[in-house]
Amino acid sequence: MFRAPGRINIIGEHLDYNGGAVVPTTVDLFTWAAASPRDDRQLDVLLWNHGSRHRLDLNALRPDGSGEVTEYLKGVAWALQEDGIEAAGCNLVIGGDIPLGGGLSSSASLEVVLARALADRAGASPDGRRLARLCHRAEAEFVGVRCGIMDQYAVALGRGGQAMVLDCARATFEFCPLPAAAAFLVTHSGVSHRLPAGSYNTRREECSGALALLREACPGLGHLAELTPDQLESNRLRLGETLFRRCRHVVSENGRVGQARRALLEDDVERLGALMDASHRSLRDDYEVSCAEVDALVDIARACDGVLGSRIMGGGFGGCALSLVRPEAMQDAVRQITREYGALLGREPWMHVVDALEREAVPGAAAGGPR
Repeated sequence: MFRAPGRINIIGEHLDYNGGAVVPTTVDLFTWAAASPRDDRQLDVLLWNHGSRHRLDLNALRPDGSGEVTEYLKGVAWALQEDGIEAAGCNLVIGGDIPLGGGLSSSASLEVVLARALADRAGASPDGRRLARLCHRAEAEFVGVRCGIMDQYAVALGRGGQAMVLDCARATFEFCPLPAAAAFLVTHSGVSHRLPAGSYNTRREECSGALALLREACPGLGHLAELTPDQLESNRLRLGETLFRRCRHVVSENGRVGQARRALLEDDVERLGALMDASHRSLRDDYEVSCAEVDALVDIARACDGVLGSRIMGGGFGGCALSLVRPEAMQDAVRQITREYGALLGREPWMHVVDALEREAVPGAAAGGPR
């Protein structure tokens, strides 16, 4: 048995591919894999949550550009083999309790748990950093989602009860304790995003285009997150209004990450909540990755007593909202959100609480099975 957790990102959305810093933490939700050997070069994979079964030939791993889940399976095996780990045939059953398309990194969790299982069958024991790099390569190069490194690093190297402050340009990180004076509530909007077919890659292309324009005026600029507010403002006409707003989100969000790190270290939950609110406004208005359902969910959550901040989480275009809630107000907030947003959704929304008391969620080979 193998497992890998999901993750939330407290703040720092869409910064990982722009050279900024992000603040993810693992959650007590997992993807599990049970593996048994085969004597050929085939992978027989039953994906329990998807309700599908797939037979893959390890000698014929080629992308088809569909972005379907099969591409993630092939991509992980391909990335391992490209890095010198020769995957062996096996039978796999993979399932778990991370909602698909919710912004909790179900894809990276699938990648990491599959990489662990296949590496074990090959007699290899890659460390967390190597696993993260391999899985990122699988998603970015093979599947075609031009993601940053956050999801794979958080899933492969995260610690339960602590936030990872990850510098995505340097791939360095430190850990800060989750706040003791508040907990995080994850609520699914009921709208599942599908990144390869959505506008995620469009945002990356916009940022790449903006960086190319800015380098004409700011030689040596390595990433958008290095841009100062003054440099951004002085290049507004050069960028045009759309690219200016995309860059304004990157610059302002990167500043919020630094403030959030200090808030975590000081257990300043009021400040952290205000930063989350500002992050949502920026993602909604400047980066334009929210949607009507998530905006309604965030507004309902923010109106609850004891909710200190709320924002869209993940790649956007659906998925989950993340709210910071005082522990004594959590039950009432859950009931109010369930009642009010459930009336809009037509059913009770999926919810999960993440707090500093969560048990250690560092994955690996594990006995037993899902709880």
